[in-house]
Amino acid sequence: MAETKRSESPFACNRLALTPEQRKRHFDELGPRLRSLKKSVRELPNGYEFEFSPDSNTVQLVMEWAVGERACCPFFDIDMRLEREGGSLWLALTGREGVKEFIRADGAAWIKR
Repeated sequence: MAETKRSESPFACNRLALTPEQRKRHFDELGPRLRSLKKSVRELPNGYEFEFSPDSNTVQLVMEWAVGERACCPFFDIDMRLEREGGSLWLALTGREGVKEFIRADGAAWIKR
């Protein structure tokens, strides 16, 4: 069976993918709030992983942010993982070659430790 190749979007945030209200929420409220809640950052071969508390409010904020981020930056692979036994919530942003460099340039505030 032949594999279908997906077209790849450019490494650029498409802010028009969100309504003005969604943009304000995503960039002015959710992003800064999640950066303040971030407990640690792990560098991965193809991106970064961010640690958060696993409380239900934070899980909901991370999920809402991930949905918005997927709309405006479709080139990311976005993974959320809740560790067993009440462990941390992890949000991973990874992807094809160039994604890690994009995060370093455009998301520098996220990877500050």
